[in-house]
Parts: sequence; structure tokens; C-alpha cells
Amino acid sequence: MSAVAAVPNHEDLLGFDPGEVMLGYQRRWVADPAPLKIAEKSRRTGLTWAEAADAVLTAASSRGEGGTNHFYVGSNKEMAREFIDAAAMWAKVFDKAGSEISEEVFIDSGQDGKEILTFAIYFASGFKIQALSSNPSNLRGMQGNVTIDEAAFHDRLAEVLKAALALTMWGAKVRLISTHNGVENLFNELINDSRAGKKSYSVHRITLDDACAEGLYRRICQIRGKPWSQAAEDAWKAELLKSTATEDDALEEYYCVPKSGGGAYLSRALIEARMASVTDSGPVVRLAKKNDFGEWPESLRAAEVLKWCEDELKGVLDALDPNRPHCFGEDFARSGDLTVINVGEIAQDLHITAKLQVELKNIPFRQQEQILYYIVDALPRLRGGAMDARGNGQALAEYAQDKYGSEVIASVMLSESFYREQMPRFKAHFEDALITIPRDDDTRADLQALSVNRRGTPCLGEVRTGKEKERHGDAAISLFLMVYASTLDGAPIEFTPIPKSDHRNQLAGANRNNDDDIPQRGCW
Repeated sequence: MSAVAAVPNHEDLLGFDPGEVMLGYQRRWVADPAPLKIAEKSRRTGLTWAEAADAVLTAASSRGEGGTNHFYVGSNKEMAREFIDAAAMWAKVFDKAGSEISEEVFIDSGQDGKEILTFAIYFASGFKIQALSSNPSNLRGMQGNVTIDEAAFHDRLAEVLKAALALTMWGAKVRLISTHNGVENLFNELINDSRAGKKSYSVHRITLDDACAEGLYRRICQIRGKPWSQAAEDAWKAELLKSTATEDDALEEYYCVPKSGGGAYLSRALIEARMASVTDSGPVVRLAKKNDFGEWPESLRAAEVLKWCEDELKGVLDALDPNRPHCFGEDFARSGDLTVINVGEIAQDLHITAKLQVELKNIPFRQQEQILYYIVDALPRLRGGAMDARGNGQALAEYAQDKYGSEVIASVMLSESFYREQMPRFKAHFEDALITIPRDDDTRADLQALSVNRRGTPCLGEVRTGKEKERHGDAAISLFLMVYASTLDGAPIEFTPIPKSDHRNQLAGANRNNDDDIPQRGCW
């Protein structure tokens, strides 16, 4: 299971406090106790400086207090010296007894016994902070926490990481800190795998805008004795971006967007590889109405839609496996786009098969509620449902939570942060063959509409799909939410409800032959 760090929304970032030594994102990084951490960051945000503080606190502590050695692996000698200098400064700030920086000759076992100058600080606890070269063999036989700085730029990152992770057997921790260096880089793959739940790294993301929102430029002004103004900060950022060679370089250096990250998020080949016939997946059932349908009396609309549900949906729903958990995702629209509901069956090996995809066009709100309840009421062992709660969809999501419980129904605001954290998991289901979807060309086009935006977030842009451009990736979002719903922990109690003659049952075209609303004894 992934351990992605809870990164606050931009409006929730901590403001600048001139009395605080560390900025908000630095404090969150140091406070995170995860054994495996990754920071994807903008250049020169001071995260390695904060990491040096954590190294001092650990190395200066006794073994009983969790103390241990700390090894820093940078890509060059200058980085090593800078980290050790920062650690020495923190040792004085914390009043931790430590020796002066010592230069040591280290025998590099991977360089034919070549002697390499390294830097170290020894503490009264018996532990040390030592900078090592990026040769993986230098970590063999060591014990302590490891920081791999500018990890994306290590030529042998996989080997260095392999050696570092071996240290975690005895409780050591590993930290990777870096700006990006291309979309195909192992550093970026580790981040995506962690967000997909394949790896257990805690991921921190620090863009230039995030850092400035928490006071980076204000701190620069404070240190330099310069007055701060928003105009000066804006000009400073603009100059940084202008100085890069290309826009792609600027996005990678300062906004955590690995280069070559554009284009379709899911390839056509990958999508089609997960598609199956109706026999092996499920049907795509469509309902579209003209505008005058909304002018019918509500009771007639309810009767019409109930008949459609019984003709088109009942057979599929009755055939669902009663022994398997089910989930659903819904992308909502009233007009213009489509409402799409996907029902997923969760197998023993956690494979999800889309057993039913319902697409609704120009259907009144009441009848959308009626169709949703008809479907969800029939789902065996409902694991959870995730509903698009943007705009008018929020009301239906709240009604569904009232009916089935908020622990079962997730009301989802599709924000950039939600996409960033959950979309890698969705993609992983395609890559790992853990999803089967209907073989349908509109669904394929909707999924191909997912792309990586300029901020490096996989999401649905303002692209239109379908032959008449009447779609907005609707099936893609429905499937995305279906996969998310499969992770929910809610499970309603199985029971057979006593029929009610309330307003909701009238909406659903309920049978009026029951007489439980008559106050005499012996009724129904």
C-alpha cells in the first residue's frame, strides 16, 4: 500500500513566519517519520538543508532514543561538502556536541581501491554523519539512515537504492530528494509507483509556487536584508523562468513536471488490451431523451424510466455474482455532457471487471436519481461508490450518502490534487492487467482524452470526444471513480427493507400495492 504524504491544498499551505527557522514544507518533511520518503521539488528550495537538521537530531541521539549514523550520497564532492557544512551549523544551533568537520580518506571498493576524500562529523553519541560517493558498494556493511540527494541525476540510482534499502532491514530510513530529470527516469517511476500503491514511499511535492506561498522568497529577503513585496517576488520568479532554455526546462526545474510528460496518459494499445467482449466484461447501455421529456409529468417520467430499467438493466444486474464485492463510479452531467455509471465486480485477486456501463444523455435529475438507486440497490456486497460531486452532481452525491451511508458513498470533488494522487493507481490497473472494460469505441476515446497537464498532473482537460463532440471523457472519469471506489472500506449491512410509500419510492416508480401507510392492524 502506498504511503503518499498528505500534501495540503495550495490554500492550506502555511504562511510565512519570520520567527520560524524552517518553512512549512521543510517542517513537514522533517516531521514525516516514514521509513521511505521521496521529495520531488523545485530547485533551491532548501530541502537538503532541512534534511541536514534531521540528520543531526538523529546522529546526536543515543541508540535508545533512536539514534543512528546518517550517510549522505550526493552526485559530486561540492554537494557533499555543502551538506556536511549544513549539518555542522545545525549541530551548533541544537547545541549538540560534535567534533569539527573531519576530512577522511575513504577507500572506494568499486574504484580499484581508489582513495576518495570524504567529510564526516562525529557526535558524542558515538554516531556520525558521513558523506559518501555515489558508488553503491560504499554502502555495503554500513548501518544508518541514507539520504540520496539529486537522486534523478545519479547514473546508477537503481544500484545505489538497492544497497541503501538493504539497511532498512535493521530499521534504517532512506530519503530520496531531487528535481526531475525526465519522465522515463527511475526517480519519476518510483513516485508514480508510490502514488499507484505499488511502492511504499511517502511522496512530498514542492513546486516553486508552493515554496513561495510558504515564504521562500520572503526568507531570501529576510536573510539578505531586503524589503519584500509581491511585485518583487513576481519579478524574481519571472526572471528564474526566463533564464531557462525552454518552457519544458522551466516546468521540470521549478514545477516538478518531468520532461516529455505530455500526450495521452493511457496509450491506445494499453486501453484496447484491457477491453473485452460483452461476455467477458459487460454491456454499454445508453439512454437519451429529447428536451420535451423533461416537461412530462414526473409520474409518467418515472414510469417510463422504470420500464427502461426493467427492460435494459434488470437482466444484467440479476446476473451479477452474489458472492463477489461490487463497486461503482459515476460521472455526472445534466445536459451537454453525459452521465456515465460504471459497475465493477471485484475478484479474489482484486481484478476489477466493469460488468455494466450506463450512459445517460439529457435525463432529468429525478430520473437520474431513480436510475442510480435502481442500479445500486441491486449490487451484491456493495464495497463502495464514488460520485462526481462537482456542480449539480453534488446534490445527487449527498442524496446517495443519505441513502447508503457516507462510509459507502464517496462524494468526490475532482481537483488537481485528487487527480495527482489517485490517477497513478488507475493507470497501474491497466499496466498490471487488473481491469477489464467494455470493448467500446467511445469509451476508448474517452480514456485517451486523459493527459498530463503543464503542471505534471494526469487529468482530463478541456478536450471533447465522441463523433459529435458531445462527450467530455465521461466514461474515463466514471471508470476512474469506479477503481477509486474499490478501495473504500465501507460495507452496508445486508437486509431487506420494508417498502415505504415515501417521495423517494414514488420517484423510483415503486409498486403502490403495498399498504404499510394505512394505520390499521394486520395491513401488508
